[in-house]
Amino acid sequence: MSRSIERQYRAARMVQRRLNAVMRRLPHHTLLETTGRTSGLPRRTPVGGRLIGDSFWLVSEFGDRSQYVRNILADPKVRVRIRGRWHEGTAHLLPEDDPVARLRTLPRVNSAAVRLIGARLLTVRVDLAD
Repeated sequence: MSRSIERQYRAARMVQRRLNAVMRRLPHHTLLETTGRTSGLPRRTPVGGRLIGDSFWLVSEFGDRSQYVRNILADPKVRVRIRGRWHEGTAHLLPEDDPVARLRTLPRVNSAAVRLIGARLLTVRVDLAD
């Protein structure tokens, strides 16, 4: 990874840690819950995305550098809280999908933030069980 992308990643991670602590507490914000690959504990990450049919779509701004993506690689069984209700599902990483085109179909504010800070975009689809 180039030095500028590494600096961008570290700066974004520092801001997200503080912001995510607040966002996780908001009752109707969308959360992705993965299982920690080392600890085995539930890890909740605020995400922006959209429910389309029986799947929830999102784009990771740092691809496989994102901790929740690494957790998905270890265990694809996840839960997503959408409008205050939890849904179980299986996450799929889609490197062949065009993440920039995908962002155009997702909520505008989050998509703009992902494009602004993102360095290695990766599409994630969660197929919901219920």
